[in-house]
Amino acid sequence: MHDDRMLQELAKEAAGLIDAAPSVTIVTHLNPDADTLGTGLGIYALIKTHTKKPVEIVNASDDLPRYLDFLPNFSKIKKRIEYEKSLVIGVDCGSIERFGVALEGHPIINIDHHHSNTHFGTLNAVLSAYASASQVAFRLFEKLYTITVQSAVCFYTALLSDTRYFTTSSVNAEVFETASELVALGADPAQIATNFTQRRPLASLRILERALHSLSLYLEGKVAVMEITPADIEATGAAMPDMDGIVDYGKSLATVEVAVLLIGLKDGTVRVSLRSKGADVSKVAAHFGGGGHKVASGFTLKGREMQEIIDTILEQIMQLGLIDG
Repeated sequence: MHDDRMLQELAKEAAGLIDAAPSVTIVTHLNPDADTLGTGLGIYALIKTHTKKPVEIVNASDDLPRYLDFLPNFSKIKKRIEYEKSLVIGVDCGSIERFGVALEGHPIINIDHHHSNTHFGTLNAVLSAYASASQVAFRLFEKLYTITVQSAVCFYTALLSDTRYFTTSSVNAEVFETASELVALGADPAQIATNFTQRRPLASLRILERALHSLSLYLEGKVAVMEITPADIEATGAAMPDMDGIVDYGKSLATVEVAVLLIGLKDGTVRVSLRSKGADVSKVAAHFGGGGHKVASGFTLKGREMQEIIDTILEQIMQLGLIDG
């Protein structure tokens, strides 16, 4: 593997930090997806199995995606850090703010695959060529520990999710090799797929219905925009995890090159997700102080009207020359 020497070095440094730490805190990002939680829980299981260190896993969000409750140790996820001097392992997060917890005074191992990562760690294991944070974590930690069945399940789940069932442009032979090794280690692809595809809450379909109803096309059908309002969320009872993947419906249209989903929250915050078929939407996200991948990015704003945000996004898309014509 082309990154083997680099991973060997990173693993050696990570081992030194873990050995020196009195305890370990794994931190996952706000509004968590399966990559951050799967990667975090996979590492949690390894540290717990192979070291005598106290270990905790933290997510500061109000809602966790319930369909992931089949992941080993899911019930152990805490809302706040309890260990004062712990080594922090931050996963799948491009910037330190997105963890939503104070990390001052903690050494940090930063494990990620976003090219927009700000390298905030004491040690930065950031490999943007990788399809998921779990792929980075698996390749790093297999050099330190024997990968357990529990960790294989978590890492495979994260990989399946972040590649959207192996359909994203980041999928290559290495991704399938990783998946194959994780299955050989005990991850059950059928059982994991069932949890992804057959455990949706009714609220997720109700909110999807409203989002699709709002769909508008701009710039000669090349940009699809959907909006979810606070009233939509209230009427359907949807939580943030129920809206995961909605933006991809816009991208699925034949003419569309960029899809945008705006989610308005009661406190005036608007969360924006951007997806594309190749255009670098991370440049649009960066304009608003956000980030992510070239074809999947996002940002959050407060106190701005939805239509004003849409107009500015369209302006940015045109200025940056992201779509043809």
